[in-house]
Amino acid sequence: MRNAKSLYHGHRFPATVISYAVRWYFRFQLSLRDIEDLLFERGVIVSYETVRRWCDKFGACFAHRVKAARRKPGTAWHLDEVFVTLRGEPYLLWRAVDQHGAELDILLQKRRDKAAAKRFFQRVLASCVEAPRKIVTDQLRSYPAAKAEIPALAHVKHVFVKARTRINNWAENSHQPTRERERRMRGFRDPERAQAFLSSFGPIRQHFALKRHLLRAALYRKQLARRFDAWHRFTEITGDPSSF
Repeated sequence: MRNAKSLYHGHRFPATVISYAVRWYFRFQLSLRDIEDLLFERGVIVSYETVRRWCDKFGACFAHRVKAARRKPGTAWHLDEVFVTLRGEPYLLWRAVDQHGAELDILLQKRRDKAAAKRFFQRVLASCVEAPRKIVTDQLRSYPAAKAEIPALAHVKHVFVKARTRINNWAENSHQPTRERERRMRGFRDPERAQAFLSSFGPIRQHFALKRHLLRAALYRKQLARRFDAWHRFTEITGDPSSF
């Protein structure tokens, strides 16, 4: 029986270096050049373009493993959409989170009609094990029209909220990290690259973004250590990663 090829087969840099670079990029508000400098400080000479290729290649893989390993999604979906501008063109970023604030999926689309809402519902359903008990959205008419045409969601309870009530704050608050990263990157440019980046950014960032204000320091460090151990499994790091 042949051994499976390493995830990093063909790369001259060790897995630890690539894993650190990808985690830094999606976890913190760092540019590719910032990561190039951080690696150089540690004796690793690599260009920012190489870091970009690492993030493009491994980001989606790592994010998929993070999502597969996390706990079962909640039974309530909170959906919301927000405008983003790509090279002067307005787009809608659709996002779904559960009642715990865990991001279920995102989709960047040009329109805000029934077809766009239906496409997003189907995408979220494909990423979840089962349909929700309740769906919470704003009063956009595209949501109920699209939901009625999807058998798995047709009879799911649908709660409508007004924007000014802030009841749907799980979905609205989930846009904040994206907005911060958008400003740091001076805006998104290409729709396909923006979709790929945000699909990896959400799960990887949330994997490490514990609710620190609710935890004692000792418990926070303990849970964070578990997240790092899980990350090392996801990224197939062997040996002692602290040696880097």
